[in-house]
Amino acid sequence: MTTSETKTKKPARSVIHSVTGKSKILTKKKEAKKVKKIVSPKKEKKPARPSGEEDKVVLRIRVRAYESKILDSSVKQIIDTAMRYDAEIVGPVPLPTEIKKYTVNRASFKKKKKIRVHKRLIDIINPNAKTVEALTNLSLPSGVDIDVKML
Repeated sequence: MTTSETKTKKPARSVIHSVTGKSKILTKKKEAKKVKKIVSPKKEKKPARPSGEEDKVVLRIRVRAYESKILDSSVKQIIDTAMRYDAEIVGPVPLPTEIKKYTVNRASFKKKKKIRVHKRLIDIINPNAKTVEALTNLSLPSGVDIDVKML
C-alpha cells in the first residue's frame, strides 16, 4: 500500500433509540459520556439554609428619608437601642439613593427639581422581646420612614 491508499480507521459506532423514536448514532467517546451521565447518582438538593441557621429570626428594618443627616442620626439611634439589649446587628447597609425628577413649566422656562430619597438597611438577628418593644417605643424625627419585616 502506498501512502495515498492508507485506510483511515473509523471510530466504532452504536445506535441509541430515544423516547421520541429517532435513532442517534454516537461514537464511543460520546457514548461513554452519556453512560457516565446516566450512571451518576442524582444530586441531593441542599436546604435553603444550613442546619445551624434554621432557628434564626431576622428583623429587617429599612429606613428612608429625604435628608441624609437625619437618616444617619435615626439609624444610630436604632442601633444604640438594639445594642442596649444585646442584639446581634448587621448594618447599616447603605442602599442606592432613589432620585425622583420633576419638571415644572413656569412661563417661558422649565424648572427641573430632583428629590433624593436616601435609604439604609439594618438586620437584627434573633431579637428578644425587650429589643422589639424598645424599638417600637422609639421616637424618631419627622421625615423618617421605617419598614420592619420579620424573616
